[in-house]
Amino acid sequence: MGTYLFRLPDVGEGVVEAEVVKWRVQPGDRVREDQDLVDVMTDKATVEMSSPVDGVVTAIHGEVGQMMAVGAVLVELEVEGAGNADAARPAPKAEAQPEPKPEPKPEPKPEPVKIEAKPARQPVAQPKPRPVKAAAFATRLAEDAPLAAPATRRRAHELGIPLQYVPGTGPGGRITPEDLDAYITGGGALPTGDARYAARDGVEETRVIGLRRKIAEKMQESKRRIPHFTYVEECDLTELEALRQDLNENKRDDQPKLTLLPFFMRAVVRMLPEFPHINSRYDDDAGVLHTYEGVHIGIATQTPNGLIVPVVRHAETRDLWDCAAELARVSKAARDGSAARDELSGSTLTLTSLGPLGGIAATPVINHPEVAIIGPNKLVERPVVNGSFVTVRKMMNLSSSFDHRIVDGYDAARFIQRLKRLLEHPALIFMD
Repeated sequence: MGTYLFRLPDVGEGVVEAEVVKWRVQPGDRVREDQDLVDVMTDKATVEMSSPVDGVVTAIHGEVGQMMAVGAVLVELEVEGAGNADAARPAPKAEAQPEPKPEPKPEPKPEPVKIEAKPARQPVAQPKPRPVKAAAFATRLAEDAPLAAPATRRRAHELGIPLQYVPGTGPGGRITPEDLDAYITGGGALPTGDARYAARDGVEETRVIGLRRKIAEKMQESKRRIPHFTYVEECDLTELEALRQDLNENKRDDQPKLTLLPFFMRAVVRMLPEFPHINSRYDDDAGVLHTYEGVHIGIATQTPNGLIVPVVRHAETRDLWDCAAELARVSKAARDGSAARDELSGSTLTLTSLGPLGGIAATPVINHPEVAIIGPNKLVERPVVNGSFVTVRKMMNLSSSFDHRIVDGYDAARFIQRLKRLLEHPALIFMD
């Protein structure tokens, strides 16, 4: 039998390290060739690392959330044959230094003596205080009725003590008068017997790792590097919504269902030639603005793992139905984790929408290094003054943010007003 060292491979694109996201094996597991060992994350892409050999896992290296360098050992496997650990045998010379470790080993021997001495002291002083403190917070399940003698119940009633919260030390968990005294001594008497109002003092610590950490870093970088300004305008989408509903009712079976976003995509494509600098990515390190002819629209998508921005590439080549189909495809791929790397990068302008949860207005964060982001809010029916009449219209507030280094406020206002005109008169979207 031999040892096979599985190292973090070079995944390309200049990646020098990756984050351990999820272990799929543990020491003692038998694995087969091509079986997944560990998931690692580079940039926004999660990569599943599979075993190149059959064997038994003897050790894993790296905790979840830890960054591992390319070439670092991730998994040690016991395999038939010589394995590949021979190439790493020069390292054991450095491991020969642990010879001083036998010296520290005798030192821990007195420590067990000290540790054994502590438990000997604890039974004397600690058993009594601990039950008292626990009495203040212990509770039974709703279906577990507290057991107590009538006299004990009467005394608890007079004192205003809910027996549901008093731990019993008598036979079968019966509550005794001494348990009431301990409950009061421990400060456990509650102002109400309803568990919904019991004090909660717990604190849960959750490490921010994986995609959540990447999102945090991306948002921080965007807000730190880009001077945002936000512009909000209201749009009357009554005609657009009527057109959308009619198209959905009369669509072919092979056509996707239309949401409002494909209309936004087509409207943006239609007007970007008038505002080319908005379809750009700004390299502020080099001081270079890259303006694109192709329109690659990022779609901010909420997934079980966090916010991901899949990209609908070359939206200028797609009609309304094709935009809807591609939007649905890349969004689904982002949610189930099957999106390819090039489907998660390279956007030139981003749309972000929470649909019915969209609220009144928002201040969307620009997807760095882009220079603009558009955020439709929820569509609601509101009374609107139309000349001498008040009518009910389907209104939407349209939020947007721009990079003030590239886009002036006047240009941003013109851009949104032009977009508003196309959305309020949807026939213009399809006119040459």
